[in-house]
Amino acid sequence: MNIQWYPGHMTKAKRAMKGDVKLVDLVIELVDARAPLASRNPDIDSLAAGKGRVILLNKADLASEKANAVWITYFESQGFQVMKIDARAKATLKQLNALIQEACKEKIERDRRRGILNRPVRAMVVGIPNVGKSSFINRMAQSKRAKVEDRPGVTRTKQWVKIGSNMELLDMPGVLWPKFDDQTVAQKLAFTGAINDDVMDLEALACLLLQRLAVSYPKALEERYRMTNLQAIQEDGFAMLELLGRKRGMLISGGEVNTERAAITLLDEFRSGKLGRITLELPEQEAL
Repeated sequence: MNIQWYPGHMTKAKRAMKGDVKLVDLVIELVDARAPLASRNPDIDSLAAGKGRVILLNKADLASEKANAVWITYFESQGFQVMKIDARAKATLKQLNALIQEACKEKIERDRRRGILNRPVRAMVVGIPNVGKSSFINRMAQSKRAKVEDRPGVTRTKQWVKIGSNMELLDMPGVLWPKFDDQTVAQKLAFTGAINDDVMDLEALACLLLQRLAVSYPKALEERYRMTNLQAIQEDGFAMLELLGRKRGMLISGGEVNTERAAITLLDEFRSGKLGRITLELPEQEAL
């Protein structure tokens, strides 16, 4: 399965990002904590050169807690200010404000030397589709300022959002890159919902996810679907998909399994965290 998805509005959004980045002091990049490298647009580092940088591991509540700690250490070693968050939760706001002030410390000191006091920090919020940028901005603003839906590509235009008296956020549309040369990256993005399901073969995608989970998280499949003794079929994704469907009673006429329904169920329950806290990659794996 060759996965590619690059709607036309993303080209426009990338051009806007290039032009608008000069207006901000800081670039806040949201990544999916379940796949932090796969969910980083490779163009962001060059676009944000010379700006303060913050990386937020969003949906950290859906990822392995041990893996979250490993990724924080990894990104800090690359020179980023880093924090794990759940963009829907209130608890991290105070800590996040402190992190942003630290990332903009040089800018604030420079303003102070020039006699400019209390100028708001202007930050661009970037990330791939469906990573949670709008939820993050709404939480920061403590009101519904950005449209939120559980599907990629909802935000199509940029908008400035004022956060109190000391911060302004520029909400940008989610942007992927034109061609996925590494299909394992594309698969991780499809698993997490960053690629529109309408362009996907969901049964094939579910088979790939089952193959990955059977190796890395077999207990999750056993506990959620009562799928046991997977070693014999862990390389046969379709056989596992049929088994999942049978365990859930998803049968159609003739006793066949409704594999489309089984695929949708698996993907929905993985994305919502019903399979438990799962991380799809670690830094050492990416280095290899």
